[in-house]
Amino acid sequence: MTINPTDVEARPSPRSKGLASDSIGLLSMVSLGLASVAPAYSITVTLGLVVLSVGHLAPAALLIGFVPILCTAYAFRELNRVMPDCGTNFVWITRSFGPWLGWIFGNWIPQVATVIAMTALAQVGAINLLSLLGLSGLAAQTLPVTCLGAALIALVTAVGYRGVQLSAAVQTAMVALQLAALIGFGIAAVARHGASAPSPAWLNPFGFHGSGPFAESVLLCLFIYWGWDAALTVNEESRDRTRAPGRAAVISTLVLLSTYLFTAVAALSFAGTGARGLGLGNPHNASDVLTTLAPAALGGPLAKVVQLAVTLSAVAALLTCIVSTARPNVSVAVHGALPKTFARVHPRFHTPTVATVFTGVLSVALLAGLSYAAPSFLSDAVLSIGLLVCAYYGATAFACVWHFRGELRTSARTLVFQGVLPFAGGLMMLAAFARSTVDMIQPGYGSTSIGGVGGVFLLGVGSIVLGLLVTAVIRLRFPDFFRHGRRTVTDLIVTED
Repeated sequence: MTINPTDVEARPSPRSKGLASDSIGLLSMVSLGLASVAPAYSITVTLGLVVLSVGHLAPAALLIGFVPILCTAYAFRELNRVMPDCGTNFVWITRSFGPWLGWIFGNWIPQVATVIAMTALAQVGAINLLSLLGLSGLAAQTLPVTCLGAALIALVTAVGYRGVQLSAAVQTAMVALQLAALIGFGIAAVARHGASAPSPAWLNPFGFHGSGPFAESVLLCLFIYWGWDAALTVNEESRDRTRAPGRAAVISTLVLLSTYLFTAVAALSFAGTGARGLGLGNPHNASDVLTTLAPAALGGPLAKVVQLAVTLSAVAALLTCIVSTARPNVSVAVHGALPKTFARVHPRFHTPTVATVFTGVLSVALLAGLSYAAPSFLSDAVLSIGLLVCAYYGATAFACVWHFRGELRTSARTLVFQGVLPFAGGLMMLAAFARSTVDMIQPGYGSTSIGGVGGVFLLGVGSIVLGLLVTAVIRLRFPDFFRHGRRTVTDLIVTED
């Protein structure tokens, strides 16, 4: 019997992606998961908005918003244990629900959400960096901000291209500074508690009045936890790839919860919920809480450290987005649902080449286009990310339940971690998605509206509808995957050596 070389190339072995196996450990993966969330940036731009919705119950909203995230993290952990492929959502959803849903919910939606987030992160990083350097005048101008934002994307693309170990080392340093700045701010704010002493009532999940503010605040909280799943996209490059990435995901979410709760309680204790001055209920403070409060809580020099942490938070998240977006594209190409060129890996650095550069170029193009076409359009695009996150997190949670459906009666642990918790997470994500669509369709939601329909709704739901059209085109280009996708991902899943 003879073997056709072209057949071997078309059916690569599970270990043929060329990524650097056994190169990063648990700490590095936790750092990647935390960096992707951008904790310093996320809490400073979200906490004020949550306070405007629910006042002193903001910590309770953070706690409740964490519940579906933790349930979903367990779904990711269990799926990674049996299918540790860098395609993550794409592979898992395809295996459970077929190629169509796998391509839309496992590839298209996460990619769109990440690229939109990268444009916002580049803009925020550029504005904060210019302000930190004393160039506030330039920070208010579109051209300098866009150019510097593009330069930041180019920088993180180069680092991501160079290797996952370098990326992880840079991330660990930047995450350490972020956590140190948040903890330092929190300690100083609690010590001074100018407004009031911390109260257990702030954590009361039953203290909300009305479903509207409650739902809005929880949706905001879901956004600030998003990104921890980046830790799993490097599963094929990690040590103990069936267990360590899942542990990193769960650890990342728990670190985020504790950090956010401490920071929120400290900020409320120091500034209160008043609508004037430094109060967190002041709309002028809502979009930049930490840099507003830091000078009063820490003093001028240390306040600069907080501002630097917010800047590096955005840059670190940019780097993680590059890393976590390129690797799934490699997997999608290997499984036959993208051109093979996306599966190329550098022979020396063992990193995706075309996929990494493509992500960087696409992000720069989107940043330039949205910045000049309609700046308010970019802010609405960022708001639509929450809808996309609910969609693909929920789909992954349900994929976990469906994949393990035949094993749920084998033990109590299996029932809880592969059934009950993922199913609860999926239901909560589905509820958040439904609530989001109802709120976002209103013309007053966000900065733009078209024909009486909110621009955020059009961008979020429009992205999903566009995904259906793109998937239809992809199906014509790669018919074999859409005929045999479930079997393909089963055959090519990476296993332990």
